[in-house]
Amino acid sequence: MKAMLALLALSMAYEVRVPLTAHRSPLFSVVILPAQTRGLMSALWVENNRHWDELADQNTLTQLLGTGKPTQREYLGCLMGDVAGDTLFVRRLVHAEHLKQLQFAVAGDCDGVEHLVGTFHTHPYRADSEGRAVKERGLSPMDLETFTAATDLVTMVMWDLDSLDVATKAVDGSVRHPAAVRVR
Repeated sequence: MKAMLALLALSMAYEVRVPLTAHRSPLFSVVILPAQTRGLMSALWVENNRHWDELADQNTLTQLLGTGKPTQREYLGCLMGDVAGDTLFVRRLVHAEHLKQLQFAVAGDCDGVEHLVGTFHTHPYRADSEGRAVKERGLSPMDLETFTAATDLVTMVMWDLDSLDVATKAVDGSVRHPAAVRVR
């Protein structure tokens, strides 16, 4: 049986399937993220957000529908790791398979990723009518709703070069947000 994880940005929906890992989340209170993986996340965010400021001449509807110039894109990656004691260790970030990237939505799957503990995705900037960056700060309500329905233990989003938001699952399956994360 496969769980469906739909990452939605605004009104656009695409599904991401991940294998069912456990019926109950293990007990952990902190997430450890290697500095090298955090650096890779930053590099992926920069790469996928580099043309955000080329949207000033397009209205918001055109941006949201993705019918204008293709510029920045969301990104989806699969987090590999394990739980030891009271700590979830993210060991590695790998690209999702069958990646489909749009400006404000992303699709892909983490099927077959060994030691899958969760997902990472980006929120690119949008441009307002004055050409200024509009940021979707943190995990959106839709991101959290999708995470609640998934079997993942952790989900992460980056919306700026140095900004990371994390949610985790408690033993009873409830979502803990924001969650403690340490970069080492």
